[in-house]
Amino acid sequence: MIDYLKGLPPPVADGYGFNPVSPLITTTMASGRTRTRRRFRGVPTHLSVTWLLTETEAGLFEAWFEYHLKSGSLWFGCPLKSPIGFEVLRSKFRDIYSGPVLIGGDIWQFTAELEVYKRPLYDEQWFTIAPEYLSQSDVFDVAVNDKWPEFHEDPSQIILANDGVREDMKAWHQRPEYDE
Repeated sequence: MIDYLKGLPPPVADGYGFNPVSPLITTTMASGRTRTRRRFRGVPTHLSVTWLLTETEAGLFEAWFEYHLKSGSLWFGCPLKSPIGFEVLRSKFRDIYSGPVLIGGDIWQFTAELEVYKRPLYDEQWFTIAPEYLSQSDVFDVAVNDKWPEFHEDPSQIILANDGVREDMKAWHQRPEYDE
């Protein structure tokens, strides 16, 4: 996978939406009822994106598209915001972009349809075993980054803290409701 062009801003987050390809297949029975089942586990997601670029960035974008992505035919890591956060997703252009369109001063607009290799989802194990960590990830983020700043000064303390967290996690996973 090719890296996103360094210095190029990510696509504008305002207004794009993920459109997953359906993983289902439906069969209509003689009675009129339908039977639906999952045909594929991993399906791509399509989304329309827009870049707003300066003149210099626009020139770099077009060269990157042509030379590194081989006219947009190769996969690349695209920084995108999704419902689970901002992450680099394996993407490729579905066709050539539209633009550049001069929208004012020194700003050029490019629009394109991307294919994201896999729909951005939480990891299945996290969702199954510890959904409360996912639903309260903002609290966890504050606890790690604001409440533990003293560990940044002395790296040996991080190891001690991780040992305590490991013990807490072991105890949490050994709860009676998880015994088979």
